[in-house]
This record gives sequence, C-alpha cells and structure tokens, in this order.
Amino acid sequence: MGRNREPLISLAFYNYFKWSVVSPVFLVYFQGKIHGIEKVPKEGSVIIVSNHASYYDPPIVAAGMGRPVSYMAKAELFSNSNFGKLLNIYGAYPVSRGTADLSAIRSALKFLDDGWAAGVFLEGTRTPDGKITNPKRGAALLAAKAKAPLLPVSIWGSEKILEKGSPVPRRVPVTVRIGNLIDAPTSSDRKELEEITLRCAKEINEMHDLGR
Repeated sequence: MGRNREPLISLAFYNYFKWSVVSPVFLVYFQGKIHGIEKVPKEGSVIIVSNHASYYDPPIVAAGMGRPVSYMAKAELFSNSNFGKLLNIYGAYPVSRGTADLSAIRSALKFLDDGWAAGVFLEGTRTPDGKITNPKRGAALLAAKAKAPLLPVSIWGSEKILEKGSPVPRRVPVTVRIGNLIDAPTSSDRKELEEITLRCAKEINEMHDLGR
C-alpha cells in the first residue's frame, strides 16, 4: 500500500464528509444497497470502473467502497480557486475532456501511489439509462500504467435522481453492485486494452441488468 496521502487533512476531511453527509444520504435518502463489498481490496492500488448516469455517481460509488476514491472532474469546476481546493481535498482532480490530458493521468497515478483507489467512468460521460454502450480505453490504460487491477462496479437507479428543471434530488432507490477484480493489462497494446475494456463493460452491464 502507498504511504498515507499528504497533507493528512485531506483524508480527515474526506472521511468526515463521507460519514457525516455522503453515506447517510446514500443509505437513508436513496435507500442505498451495496452488494459485494467484500470484493473491494482494503489496500493497494485499484481502478474502480463503473457506469455513469448522474452527477451523484462519484459520491455514491465512494460511499460503497469502504476506502477513499479519487475521481477526475471537468476542468471548468476548478476555475474557482477555493472550490477547486475543496474538490482536490475530497480526491477530485481536473481533466480537460476530449483531450489526452497527461496531467490528469499523472494526478490519478499520484493518488494511487498515496493509497487511494481511482474511480473512472468507463464511458467517460453520463448515459440516459446507466447502460454502457461505448466504453473508452482510458481506465485500462491507467491500469496498465499503474499496474493496478480493475474493479467493475454497477450503479443502478441513479439516472432517476434528478428531473429536468428540478434542482431537488428525488428520493429514489439506488443499488451498487461490485464485481470481481480483473487483472491489470500486461502492456499498453491497443488490442489488449480493448479486450479488457469490453470485459469490464460486459460485467458492469450484466450487474446492472440484475436491478435492485
């Protein structure tokens, strides 16, 4: 396992916010269920790959993992320096979407080295029904560079949280299912990355089909 992330205030803030806000909202308001928590490695580098249907997905996944999870966030959110600092403390780091953002990859590797898990949405953007139809190779490439296994995770129900035109989250049931670890790619070969990416997508979609 990597050393504890510095400064320690980051982990303290992360855990305080998770247990005082995120987990209660997930478990009570969204009637959250978690299946397969025992499959999450308690330490060591791991890439958590999941589907994505809601802005609420990063904290929902983090609430179900039992360990800190870092996430990429669009660079525009960091334009406000104070808000950007808060995002970084909570494990978020900026990425310029649609580009090969090497700084984002370096940030992800840094978090992994510091003992965090790295969360990556396999399709890179939200889908209307939570199903993955066009998975991207980014998670597999990160896993190859970090020599870290991938952990498929399905989020079911989050696409119903927000209604168009309403800022208030709906009280809908949400379920997180955790799959089996997939070994890191042995290289950055395009074919191998595509095969592992499709394997992750297949497992996530199959878990999503199980529903609640």
